[in-house]
Amino acid sequence: MSTPSEDISPKAMEHNPEKKSVTSSSDDVEKQPLQASQELHRKLKSRHLQFVAIGGTVGTGVFIASGGSIATAGPVGALLAYCFVGTLVYAVMLSLAEMSTYLPISGAFTRYAARFVDPSLGFSMGWIYWFSWAITYALELTAAGLIIQWWNTELSIGIFITIFWVPITAINYMPVDLFGEFEFWFASIKVVALIGFSIFAICINAGAGQEGYIGFKYYNNPGAFAPYLAEGDTGKFVGFWAVLISAGFAYQGTELVAIGAGESANPRKTMPSAIRNTFWSIFALFVSTIFFVGILVPYDNEAMVTGDTNAGSSPLVIAAQLAGVKALPDIINAVLLTVVLSAASSNVYSGSRILVGLAEEKCGPRFMLKTSRRGVPYVAVSITSAMGLLAYMNLSSNGGEVFNWFLNIISVAGFIAWSCVCICHIRFMHALEAQNISRDTLPYVSWGGKYLAYYGLVFCVIITLTQGFTAFVPWDTKNFFIAYISLILFVILYAGHKIWTRCAFIKPYEADLLTGQLQEEVAEVWEESPRSRWKKVVNSVF
Repeated sequence: MSTPSEDISPKAMEHNPEKKSVTSSSDDVEKQPLQASQELHRKLKSRHLQFVAIGGTVGTGVFIASGGSIATAGPVGALLAYCFVGTLVYAVMLSLAEMSTYLPISGAFTRYAARFVDPSLGFSMGWIYWFSWAITYALELTAAGLIIQWWNTELSIGIFITIFWVPITAINYMPVDLFGEFEFWFASIKVVALIGFSIFAICINAGAGQEGYIGFKYYNNPGAFAPYLAEGDTGKFVGFWAVLISAGFAYQGTELVAIGAGESANPRKTMPSAIRNTFWSIFALFVSTIFFVGILVPYDNEAMVTGDTNAGSSPLVIAAQLAGVKALPDIINAVLLTVVLSAASSNVYSGSRILVGLAEEKCGPRFMLKTSRRGVPYVAVSITSAMGLLAYMNLSSNGGEVFNWFLNIISVAGFIAWSCVCICHIRFMHALEAQNISRDTLPYVSWGGKYLAYYGLVFCVIITLTQGFTAFVPWDTKNFFIAYISLILFVILYAGHKIWTRCAFIKPYEADLLTGQLQEEVAEVWEESPRSRWKKVVNSVF
């Protein structure tokens, strides 16, 4: 089988005179100055990649904020919203799988945007995505303090922000293989907790709780859908649509498995399975949790309707309280503490690697590329970790309002990033075609191709543009800016970079499809041992 680098078309060579020899040896590749693998060590295994992504995704979004989603749209409305957003994430993940196995580089999709589409898109996407994860770190630290207050409300959350900030920062200074091992075991706790909750829910629903057999009675009273703004079907649909942004916040982080591509050992073999397994694990955990909460807790439960962000509003805690299991709420809150700490640790990791990717593409200061002798980008880690100190804003009188703005930046930034990933994949396929590289030669080929990418792109853009619909009727200037502040920042970053650099869009035959390839591994796993027919079918779809 010929390698991709051997199939560059003469047209591409004509427009890229600097690429005189595309069949460069591994020694030539090692001399390229912007090769992330020179500075970051490839020591992450497939299970490490999966649990780093699970650690960053499964956090307050499902353990706490999911209760507000059910209160807004009802149990069925919220379930449909999470399933629908899951299909969008699926489109994004398959796009990432195809690109990241071909070019396993640090920063992943933030660098693909600069290579395949437009340097300005890579700049704006990368910085707003980094900022969203840095702010998420601050929110997770805040959540940790709120969980402690479950046992003693008189304690200031500022104490625990400090206590948890120090070890989480220290963990991210460890060599990446040790960090991956830590995250694997820490994130395993939340997976076991959600599986355990599903088993608990089945038992309680069957009659083990103080209310006896429950079944689907809450689907009848108060109902399967919650009225939102209006009665009837219109109100039900609006409630469903309003929850999509919350579902997006919960799913945000699934794509982090691709951020670690630059530190993955044998990425062409591990990345496809890691991406597939990560998505289906998170999708199953989220959908099952929403379903079981919906049949155990009525959507008009006062604790969920209030929309508080403390541990008492966690639907898992509420379900345990309604079941009359006295000790279980304390156990769940202890698990919640490990959940947010694992998520916070993953936030710092992902944010620091995004900074490395930005520096690699000259979209950020070059000093962020500095690493320790063990391959830890300590400058990027320090900058990202310092953003966690914004959690202290919760101690001020208006800190809650500012953090609502930050929370919206996080949610919408996820949809913006997903839209950009789909755009990158579409442009990636155009570049392959322009440079006469067959997709059949890629280490992994997504079954949906550009059609699945277009599906993800269209709906991510629609949700991004319409998620602040409540600010229009009647017009509310404050809520408009809260809803669209991240989109406004994205446009400002993009326009500012475009005006400053006057860079042009990348033409398909000019796209850099070489830098970052692991040429020395070409013969290693591009063709794997024959598999049974059923496994080939399963892997092509999932």
